[in-house]
Amino acid sequence: TNALTMAWRLFKNLSEEQQRYEKQLVFEHPAFAKLCQQLLRGARRMTRGDLVFSLHALVHLGVPQNTLLVQTLVRVCQEKLNQLDNRCISVLATTLVGMEKDKNVSALQAGLQLLVEQRISSIRDIFVLQNLMKCLGKDAPLFLKKKLEMAVVREIDGLTFPNALRMFLALAAMNYCSLPILNPCSKKIQENVHDVPFRQLILILEVCHTLLYRNVKLFSALADYVNSTAYLWDKRQIILFLSACETLGFQPTELLDFFAEKVTEDPDFLNLKYLLIALRVYSRLNHVPRVQKDLFFETLHSCLNKCLPQISNTELLKAVYALGILGYLPHRALDELLQKDSKDELLLSDDPKEQNAVMLHSVKTCMELDSPSFTKPAFVLTENLSSLVSLNLRKAQEALVELLGDENMFRQNVQLPYGYHIDFEIRMDSDRKKVLPIAATDDHPDSHVQRLAFLFAPMSAFCLGTTHPQGKLAMKKRHLSKLGYHVILIQNKKFQEMRNEDAVEFLKRKIYSEDAFSFPEATLQDNN
Repeated sequence: TNALTMAWRLFKNLSEEQQRYEKQLVFEHPAFAKLCQQLLRGARRMTRGDLVFSLHALVHLGVPQNTLLVQTLVRVCQEKLNQLDNRCISVLATTLVGMEKDKNVSALQAGLQLLVEQRISSIRDIFVLQNLMKCLGKDAPLFLKKKLEMAVVREIDGLTFPNALRMFLALAAMNYCSLPILNPCSKKIQENVHDVPFRQLILILEVCHTLLYRNVKLFSALADYVNSTAYLWDKRQIILFLSACETLGFQPTELLDFFAEKVTEDPDFLNLKYLLIALRVYSRLNHVPRVQKDLFFETLHSCLNKCLPQISNTELLKAVYALGILGYLPHRALDELLQKDSKDELLLSDDPKEQNAVMLHSVKTCMELDSPSFTKPAFVLTENLSSLVSLNLRKAQEALVELLGDENMFRQNVQLPYGYHIDFEIRMDSDRKKVLPIAATDDHPDSHVQRLAFLFAPMSAFCLGTTHPQGKLAMKKRHLSKLGYHVILIQNKKFQEMRNEDAVEFLKRKIYSEDAFSFPEATLQDNN
């Protein structure tokens, strides 16, 4: 056991290539075969510690799982399971994480689960609890996940920084979002953020995405740290970090500005892979650099042109779509895209809701509405879809009736050209003092009538923790402005949480406030 364990400890510090070479030497060495035979003969006479450590070392050294030796040790562990102390249980749990499921491994894992259920109250070591969480994984019954959670919370005051990092991974393995554990772990990570390796920074964000855990303070601390030490990191590392932020809908503004500056200074590192990531990040987060935005777009456009010979049809569509969301039309790539569309090479099916079809429709809308030659139409053809509103808009409808006195003073469920839809429309006089009846303005179209479009959007349509709209919503707002609407974005979840009288007052401020009419028609962003 000592020989195998020492071999594994030495192997851990080698590179993958060195490990492969050394393992081959070890496996071919005659003494290793004798050692394995001796282990096989003495398996049932071994102490519990030697048993689990031998199995752990063999598995991690890469001895095939289907060998007689490994299978024998697994079966003996089943037989002696009740004799194992907490330390041995922890080692066994770590070993099982690295093994494929077969008949014996599954039986051993099931036995271990029963044992943990019996002993959970006596396990005080967070490290042991973490190993058990990883081993039992997402298939553990909910009641056992809750018991493990309670056991960890009981010891949370003694949480160390390394344990906080490992706890994130343990919860991810169980696919269990425990706020009583994650919140203290997040605080510990924020306090020690300068000690987190770069790969772990990205791993933390990925775990938060998996667990649907949203902690703006944690994300901000990680982003601020990367931004303050950006000179230490490779640009490829930073774009991967930004990609992890994008999956969470989190907008690290300063870091995005810094990276954009680096792209304009040295765009050569942007191969097709990193270019597509950058386009996805900036378009979804609706982020335009505060300085040299035109140069940034031109740089991305130039990189895209260089990649055209090697880019696939879907990648080309995604790239043009991303730039379109940001209000930029890459003409050469757009021409190539339209040629492919004319040959029916882009759409994967006839379903208009299919992803490629939706992106292509948006690109064509951008071509028309974002063109410099487009002028605001004097009249927009609209259609009322239904007099019924969805349940999540009922409160807004009632507040508007109370505020305006009559349902005839606004429209609901309005369908516009280009496939756009608005929740409510209100029309006002040119001085923005009075709301006008819908029927009166329909009979006498007047260019001086102000048209307000209310969009009640989910929280997921905004960057995390802000009122900054993400790409699709920002593009919709921009296009509605081009069609002559003053667009008012409202986070529906927060609106639903208001008391009725507060909701009425909130809409009153939105309708009659000067701010509601301060959106320039040609602007691109609501950049923070």
